Amino acid sequence: MILKKNLFPIHIILIIIFFTLQSCEKKKEAINNTNYNSKQVDKYFKLADKFYDDSKYDSAFYYANKTKLIINPEKELKKYTITMFILITSQQLQGDYSGAESAIVETLSFMNKSNNDKYKWKFYNMLAFNYMSQGNYDDALYYYKKTMSYNTNKRRKLLAIINIGYIYKEKKQFKKAIEILLPLLKEKEIKKNKNYSSGILNNLGYCYFKIGNPKAITFLNQSLQMNLNMDSTADDDYGLTANYFYLHDYYLKNDEKLAIKYADLLYQKASEYNNPDDRLIALSLLIKHSTGEKLKKYSLNYIRINDSITKVRQKAKNYFAKLKYDSKKEKEENLKLKAEKELQQELEKNKNIVIIFIIVIIIIVSGFIYYYLIEKSKKEKIQTAYNTEIRIAKKLHDELANDIYQTIAFAETQDLSTPNNAEKLLDNLDSIYATTRNISRENNLIETGSLFSSNLKDMISGFDTHSINLMINGLEEIDWTNIENFKKITIYRVLQELLVNMKKHSQCSLAIVSFKKQENNLLLNYFDNGIGINFDEKIKKNGLQNVENRIIAVNGTITFDNKINNGVKINMSIPI
Repeated sequence: MILKKNLFPIHIILIIIFFTLQSCEKKKEAINNTNYNSKQVDKYFKLADKFYDDSKYDSAFYYANKTKLIINPEKELKKYTITMFILITSQQLQGDYSGAESAIVETLSFMNKSNNDKYKWKFYNMLAFNYMSQGNYDDALYYYKKTMSYNTNKRRKLLAIINIGYIYKEKKQFKKAIEILLPLLKEKEIKKNKNYSSGILNNLGYCYFKIGNPKAITFLNQSLQMNLNMDSTADDDYGLTANYFYLHDYYLKNDEKLAIKYADLLYQKASEYNNPDDRLIALSLLIKHSTGEKLKKYSLNYIRINDSITKVRQKAKNYFAKLKYDSKKEKEENLKLKAEKELQQELEKNKNIVIIFIIVIIIIVSGFIYYYLIEKSKKEKIQTAYNTEIRIAKKLHDELANDIYQTIAFAETQDLSTPNNAEKLLDNLDSIYATTRNISRENNLIETGSLFSSNLKDMISGFDTHSINLMINGLEEIDWTNIENFKKITIYRVLQELLVNMKKHSQCSLAIVSFKKQENNLLLNYFDNGIGINFDEKIKKNGLQNVENRIIAVNGTITFDNKINNGVKINMSIPI
């Protein structure tokens, strides 16, 4: 027979490895997600937003900075954007443009990795404003133009153009500013927004004034009237101060009284909405127009406000610097902790790799052992079948062939009409039938169910003949339903081997098979009064080696109490 070669299914190993690795990745991801404290981020973010709305910019900066340190921008991009906006604007409003610039550059380094043009526009716009506020108009112009390159809405593009026009005005390129700003008045978006319209009109009026165009006063008055007619907001107040400043300049040479009036209005409006920078501008104008007590009054106010602004802004810068230092220190400590944590995670990862490797090795080795045992089992089954065939053939030859030959010869040579000859022929045929039935019983399937006990008894009783008295003790007292099937088969085959051996070799007249349960063991005892066993010569030939192997295979024990020419006693114990 040619055996089909069965390869161990390696793909099963690969699938197991794959899912093991997936499980580790998911576990790692779950650990990372667990480490992110979104509740703490939300708490700091809300506090920063609240203080910003309340114009408490130092506190707004503090909590925005706290949020920045722990937020994951990739997970919460919108919240990160608002946080940085609060942090940067708080610094700009306190005059810390250097700190604001650092924060903007830091934010843009992250934003440039994303595809969100809206957020990029926002922070490049803030960077341009930062430079413009410091009088660095060339850099401001560069970044306002850069904002135009992003795919964003028309309002943002128009806002960038307004600022570009404003920068050209500040650079005293008035005609260039007019070329940029004048067309904007026709845009629907500008017409709908009065703040934008009034600002453009005011700047156009100033540019026309500077180039000596009489249109100037018309644009300046239109802007002023528009701002006066609007509901008062911070933006409107800022627009009015710009109106008053430009009108002061416009009337300075030709109508000093009117110029002083607008300077005074500028001071009043700046004081009303508490803008110290505009108050200083207004006071510097009033000082130029004043003498005596008024000059002293305006000068003292100027010095007081200027000192106050300097102290406040220096204090704010120191505060921001301290926060940055503390944040840097905290960040370094966090990085150190993070490095230690990452090292620990790396060790865990390496540990997991080793574990996975060991698991894979165990799986592979187990697979090959499984394959080896399956193949070995197949070979053993084939060998067992072959041995059974040989044994049956030998039995047929040794025990049946000679009887059949003699019976045939007897029938051919004797007169079967004679009663004695006919009876002898029938006896021979009965003997042949009995031998055939015994051979069949030795090799048939063993019933392990409810009929096991009766079949076992029938098998043993079959060896009880006129020359051998066979006794059975205790078989009915055993509860065979609680004994495993493979052990029942072992018991059946062991007793069958012993009884066949007894019939062939023992020359006994008495044999006893007894059964007894003792604790968790089944005791099988066999005895006959025959000639005993010569172990040196017959143990393998007479089947006792098979008996011993079967008992050991079920974790049982077997002992032989043998006396030559004085019978044999075999004690067996099987755990049940």
